[in-house]
Amino acid sequence: MATFKDFNFKLIVVEQLMFIDETLAPQFRLADLLKQKGLGDSPWEYAEQHGLAYQIVPEARSYFESLEISDELLAGVEELCMDGGNQVYQECAPVWDGEDDLFDVTSLDDLVLLPNLRRVLGSEFLGPELLNVLSARGIVAD
Repeated sequence: MATFKDFNFKLIVVEQLMFIDETLAPQFRLADLLKQKGLGDSPWEYAEQHGLAYQIVPEARSYFESLEISDELLAGVEELCMDGGNQVYQECAPVWDGEDDLFDVTSLDDLVLLPNLRRVLGSEFLGPELLNVLSARGIVAD
């Protein structure tokens, strides 16, 4: 199983596999996890009541950090989308407006895990150095 160095990059991969392609299952729902743990059924209320606004809810971080993704699934990733409206972000931080750097990707070292990646949408959120990394690998940055 692959080990990711950049948690935020992993989330973008999870978005593609779990919420777009639906090949990584089951789909994670923070509301379901909170309910299962007896912590309520409203992620937004939970975050607000526990001082977690504009932060990743620890239960979600733990889930995604430990989530294993097979090399086979990773090899199937040809496109990624970096967008503040990604479902995975809402599952991690239900009280988040996309106006800060909470989910910024700071490293593309994990590109080695995606041998067939050809395109990254929303790449304007990456700095020039990271855009150069994509270009050097022949990955289209839209």
